Amino acid sequence: MPLTVVPTPIGNLEDITLRALRTLREADTIACEDTRRTGRLLAHYEIKRPLVSYHEHNEERLAPELAERARAEKVALVSDAGTPLVSDPGYRLVRACIEAGVEVEVLPGPSAAMTALVASGLPVDAAVFLGFLPRKGRERAVLLDRMRREASTFVIYESPHRLVKTLKELPLETPVAVCRELTKLHEEVFRGTAGEAAAHFAEGVRGEVVLVIRGGTAEQPVDFEEVVERARGYVAQGESPSRAAARAAKESGRKRGEIYERLVKA
Repeated sequence: MPLTVVPTPIGNLEDITLRALRTLREADTIACEDTRRTGRLLAHYEIKRPLVSYHEHNEERLAPELAERARAEKVALVSDAGTPLVSDPGYRLVRACIEAGVEVEVLPGPSAAMTALVASGLPVDAAVFLGFLPRKGRERAVLLDRMRREASTFVIYESPHRLVKTLKELPLETPVAVCRELTKLHEEVFRGTAGEAAAHFAEGVRGEVVLVIRGGTAEQPVDFEEVVERARGYVAQGESPSRAAARAAKESGRKRGEIYERLVKA
């Protein structure tokens, strides 16, 4: 018997394949992150199957047990939304099945990352998915620097509470797309520069967010007068010239000293 990885809708319940529904109806066991959330999906399609709670806090312990169960019965793996393993639990179970000689079957289906990439309007020929960025530290700094310099399109999942912070850490003119609440009632796709997006969402943002970033902008020239003007704006808001210059330099990739010198002369 195989373990079948089943993608589920990322918002709109109609975004599920006929094959996925048949697999869920035929499963002896469905491993899921949240039994209540999966239960609502199954109830919508009038499916009644046994559920096992399988999430990041117990997957290391349950993976071998579920892999062994998949030898004798049909086990389906789902996550709360989208394709399992993609920033969701499931990797340990898939590895356990492979190592135990249990067949793993993966169904195609919804993915917030792929949906956002296509909707972004940015190049898709060289795309890199990074999941959630580290909140702080050297690892975050390294990834942000990579995005500034590498000419790829980067897709990340971001907390609505940290979205503006991340946008402000990118060069000002970086092309981005902020994809919010994809496939849901209040879906929004904002396309523009990092600076424009930061201003647009300055008052806050709600819902699930996918941020698509066009990398390599650190190598592109940024209009110096525009950077100085932005620094002047920060001074007008009450920041010191030194702090305003440092902030504008971080956002644009220009040197803090030259921005500060222009501010002082002004």
